[in-house]
Amino acid sequence: MSKCLAILLFLFFTVAPYTVVSSASTSASENVWLSKAPIQQARYGLGVEVVAGKIYAIGGIIDPASWNQAVGTNEEYNPTTDTWSFKEPMPTNRSQFGIAVYQNKVYCIGGSYGTVTFVDGHIDRIETHDVKVNEVYNPATDTWETKASMPNARTSICANVVGNKIYVFGGNSSETIMYDPATDKWMAKAPMPIIPYPVLGRSVSSAVIDDKIHVIGIYLASGQPRPFHQIYDPEHDCWISGAPVPSEGHAFASIAATTGVNAPSRLYVFGVSHLYWGLGLPSSATLVYCPENDSWTIDASIPTQRINVGIAIIDDAIYTIGGGLVGWYNSISASAVNEKYIPVGYFGSIDTKVPNIVVLTPENRTYYTSHVPLSFTMDEAVSRSSYSINAQDPIVITENTTLTELPYGTHNLTVYATDLAGNTAASETINFTIAEETEQFPIAIVVAVVISFVAVVVCLRIYVWKRKH
Repeated sequence: MSKCLAILLFLFFTVAPYTVVSSASTSASENVWLSKAPIQQARYGLGVEVVAGKIYAIGGIIDPASWNQAVGTNEEYNPTTDTWSFKEPMPTNRSQFGIAVYQNKVYCIGGSYGTVTFVDGHIDRIETHDVKVNEVYNPATDTWETKASMPNARTSICANVVGNKIYVFGGNSSETIMYDPATDKWMAKAPMPIIPYPVLGRSVSSAVIDDKIHVIGIYLASGQPRPFHQIYDPEHDCWISGAPVPSEGHAFASIAATTGVNAPSRLYVFGVSHLYWGLGLPSSATLVYCPENDSWTIDASIPTQRINVGIAIIDDAIYTIGGGLVGWYNSISASAVNEKYIPVGYFGSIDTKVPNIVVLTPENRTYYTSHVPLSFTMDEAVSRSSYSINAQDPIVITENTTLTELPYGTHNLTVYATDLAGNTAASETINFTIAEETEQFPIAIVVAVVISFVAVVVCLRIYVWKRKH
């Protein structure tokens, strides 16, 4: 009996630790933070967005202490390789602008830049200059173009896409304006019931859930800054109130929304800081809003406390990029940190959405060359991409390429992609022709010869007529 008891005790103390570790390993797959490759240039007040599974970190300030070094730096992040690369910079250096993606193009709207006056080697005056510029970046071609500017210059604003329109809020104003990319025009909409209180960074932050835009920020009540949470309905052009952020700090916050595909549909708020006695240290809490019951909870704390963090979401995983580190005497320094958050319930649902593949080139037309660029975009990160010509076996590629040595004749091309959840999709089949460029018929030369011949004949007729007479 004593031997059996000893064996049982041995097995219990041997197996139990592994059972605990296994359980902990399962729970660690959600509500956790992961450190990722930092951006190459630390920036505060930058704009961050996602196009075709890649993150773009644009603009910002590299020296928040003086507010005079706004940049147009544009970096692209590949989450598959965890690497950053520089892209074409934004034409207008600025920070605190609204940023939104429509049809795989990044719209950077408004913002500001600073100038500093020095006296005897010391800062005498700092001035910020708001802008109303609207510049659009196309990642497929790595180029920028200028669109219609906002009606008024505004900074510390946010922008969101609902349907096929872009809505802009904030900037020490209750004004709501809408931009139509199709007509390149702006229109005023129902103003926000509350006027945001201006701070050194974002006056408001916003995110979209179920085609409703949630706007959070602070306003003044009895001389004190207080939090607000307003919800805009673009379909009915009206506002309602939501439960405010449950934190003593409610300035300088950044907000993101999960879609409900890979994680429950929620709002996530990071980097809030109080503003009662000047700028305080940002909260490390991850605040989570549930739209179903209009309530807030708190999840795992962000490892690096920052304000005005750039937010990007890929497949419901949240990337917090850059922002400001708060030091002694309210000093702010730019951060390059990139930390990824896996929300609670991340594996609670199955991703059934297939990638949307858009082939940019070749087009459905005739080419007079045997070398044709193959370029395409996708709306999410993928684990594999390939193309097939004339129904032949697919050729695996990792990026845009060039089709070479194409024979004369008609061809068809299809691009395939498989996302990180294993969903596979195919693009529209492109039909194009490779033809030999023929020499243009020398019409001008023929006309000149005909005219010369007629002139000679006429001269001969005149000569013969004179000889006869």
